[in-house]
Amino acid sequence: MILLYFNVLLCSFTPVKTASPTQAFSPGQTVPESYIKAHGYEGFFTSTPIPDSIFRIMKGKSYKADCTVPRKSLRYIRCLHRNIEGQAIVGEMVVNKAIANDVVAIFKELYRNKYPIERMRLIDYWDADDERSMSANNSSAFNFRFISHTRTVSKHGKGMAVDINTLYNPYHRVLRNGKEIVEPAAGKPYLDRSKNFPYKITKGDLCYRLFIKHGFRWGGDWKNSKDYQHFEK
Repeated sequence: MILLYFNVLLCSFTPVKTASPTQAFSPGQTVPESYIKAHGYEGFFTSTPIPDSIFRIMKGKSYKADCTVPRKSLRYIRCLHRNIEGQAIVGEMVVNKAIANDVVAIFKELYRNKYPIERMRLIDYWDADDERSMSANNSSAFNFRFISHTRTVSKHGKGMAVDINTLYNPYHRVLRNGKEIVEPAAGKPYLDRSKNFPYKITKGDLCYRLFIKHGFRWGGDWKNSKDYQHFEK
């Protein structure tokens, strides 16, 4: 009788599954080092078709009504990144599926080497407004748009470009009429690349080397303008 009772208990026992990192933590949350030590970090690095919950956030913002890029051509990635204080934070980004594996691999190496990235959230939380997102030092990728005065989709519009630590690595161009363009405007103090400051991308640093290794081009190498935050493929 005792043996029979034990067998019934054993058969009715259902193991409790541990939540995956993508279920246990939301984008923007800090992950305790104790959790990473116990569960590892690999599970935080994922690339999936865009979930319905994420697409609802994007629709009408980064994924505009006139978007010509099919949803199926995009991927939603999550990863861990560390800020300047060394905290591990869950990041998220939408990229073209053609570069998704490259981008995940790059962010995994940046995380392993504690390369600082302050913020990585969907640009939709800033209503897909580049200036506001960049001013918040937010790293992002897909944001549908055409190149000005054309029907050609931009690199970001295709999800084929990634911007990293945007406030401290601004876009800069001087027009023929002498007008200076700095994006974001708050990034102007960081145009002097001879100075040292947090989150600065330099030619030859780890971020640069990894993106170049994976076939990207850096906007900091451009001749007629400089886009220090920008890597495209």
